[in-house]
Amino acid sequence: MLLDTKQCSYAILGTLMVRCEAFSTRSTAITLANHRTTHPGGNIMRESSIQQEGNAMAIATKPMTFEDYLNYDDGTDTRYELDDGILIAMPPESDLNNQIASFLFATFLQLGIPYYHLRIGAQIAVGGKRATAREPDFMVLSEEAAIALDGAKQSLITHEMPPPLLVVEVVSPQQENRDYRYKRTEYAGRHIPEYWIVDPIAQKVTVLEWVDGLYEDRAYQVSEVVVSSAFSDLELTAEQILGAGR
Repeated sequence: MLLDTKQCSYAILGTLMVRCEAFSTRSTAITLANHRTTHPGGNIMRESSIQQEGNAMAIATKPMTFEDYLNYDDGTDTRYELDDGILIAMPPESDLNNQIASFLFATFLQLGIPYYHLRIGAQIAVGGKRATAREPDFMVLSEEAAIALDGAKQSLITHEMPPPLLVVEVVSPQQENRDYRYKRTEYAGRHIPEYWIVDPIAQKVTVLEWVDGLYEDRAYQVSEVVVSSAFSDLELTAEQILGAGR
């Protein structure tokens, strides 16, 4: 069947529009899947993609070393952890998590622990296939660790520094595996004497104590007094910790 000039024009135009639309869709997909992280000064640092991991956002870049991480600055107030060399953008803490951390800070201060031994927002380097840094909700440092950290560019306890005496993680929704499984192994690798898991979801406080190369754990609920070998003068119940002193 022969087409007149007008019909041919419409056919060619329609084909071009379909091809342009397909090209546009493909270009958009490529742009979203692969973007470049740019330093505030305008220099392109590395190609990256973004993935959602629970409540955290993983920024998949070429694996970072600890030196890269210590020097990293994206010009924002975003909080990051480093997980096997990959930056993980952490969501803001819930108000309850912040209250629990603040309550523990005040409690240990009243016990006579020097203020410069107490940390909220500090990080610790742990083992992994690649560089990994965690940010517990609360830490108590030894005198040696506090001295080693003094004046550091970032508040990060490196592998060369003594480990803290205590780390505390407050469990957030969809993060149970990270706190109960992965971090247990990572903190054990640093030989941290005590690791507390404060779980407002399950309404319990689990104390893991370093004994003969392994963590032994005990869970406390409601009015049970939490027993700490590292801080024997502490007199807190599980419900006091879970309720941030209320």
